[in-house]
Parts: sequence; structure tokens; C-alpha cells
Amino acid sequence: MNHSTANMTGVLLAGGKSRRMGQDKRFLELEGRTLLERALSVLESLFSEVIVVVAEPVPQLSGLRHRVVTDLIPNCAALGGLYTGLSCAGQPRVFAAGCDMPCLDPAVIKWMIGLDRHSDIVMVQLASGLQPMHAIYSKACLPDLERMAVAHNLKVQELCQASGLSARLVAEAEVRRIDPQFLSFLNVNTPADLEFARKLIASRRAQNCKKG
Repeated sequence: MNHSTANMTGVLLAGGKSRRMGQDKRFLELEGRTLLERALSVLESLFSEVIVVVAEPVPQLSGLRHRVVTDLIPNCAALGGLYTGLSCAGQPRVFAAGCDMPCLDPAVIKWMIGLDRHSDIVMVQLASGLQPMHAIYSKACLPDLERMAVAHNLKVQELCQASGLSARLVAEAEVRRIDPQFLSFLNVNTPADLEFARKLIASRRAQNCKKG
């Protein structure tokens, strides 16, 4: 852990509903590691406290050295997971990411943390939309998340419009300087996504070998 992440908890959202994949994507393998292991290793490298949030207990995760918590508000998808992770976090702010993001980059995460240390939300806005599953949230978000969950409004990105919260939206042009292909925000929902990620990671490895 470095100083920039000292007051932040890493939250890995690993709900488990993998309808479009047809199997539990948390345990699909890429380059010899599961999607969950890949994402967890990045958060471990940055944060002294990491929390894994699941929709229901998962026997395969019983050996993890990190705290595994079950959704406090069930059936609320990623919003419920974020509410749970933020509630359980020992630090005032969290960096939250989905476990289906195979290209999380520590440099991008640290850069986002350094952009704004005071806003309640720091979220990237790409041309394809806001990226709530690779974002920073403060505990001030909890009442609004609870309100949204009760109303079953599960679009986490709408949190940015809450009147009492300060949000720092990060423009695509800013992100491009550090992650020109926006690979940090790639997520795997379908078998085609998984195959794309496999090819992408293999090609990046080949490029690195050539550089070496």
C-alpha cells in the first residue's frame, strides 16, 4: 500500500449473477487465474483493506484472507453491492470495481485517487457512458444509495445527480492520456467478451515480451 491509498478501502463487487455468460464468471480463467483472482490481486496491491461483496455465500471464497460480506440489501444488483461494501468499509472512501474487469490497472486507479481527494464521487465519463463500477465513493453516499435501493432505482450512475453529494466526473480526454484504449473499463459479460479479453491479454503479453 502507498500513501495515496491510505484512507481508502478496496471493494470488489462479486455478486455472482452471470445470466449472459451462462456460468459463474467469477471463476472463469484468463491466463491461469480466475477473473476474481485477477481483479483481487490489483486491489491487494493498492489497499490494506479489501472487501469482497457477494450476493449470497460462496463456499469457494471461504479461504480468502479478505473479508467477504453478503449483500445487506438483497436483489439490488451492483447498487446493493456498493451499498454493502461502503457500509462495511473501515475507511471513509472506497474504490469499487467489478470482479469481471480483467484489465484493472493500478496506475489508472492511483491516478483517479490523486485527481480529487475530497469529492464524494469520482467517476469516469466515456463516450459510452458513466463508469460506476470503476469509481470512488465516500460514505456520504450511503443515504442516497439506500434511498435508491428502496425505490429499486438501481442505476448507480444516477448517484452523481444527488443534490447533497459532490461528484468529480472525469472526461474521456483525461483518461486517454493514461489509458488510451480504456482497457481498465473493459468488462466480461458474455462468452464473446471473454474471448476478446483472452486475445487482448495474449497480444499485450506478446508485445511486452518483444519490448523485453
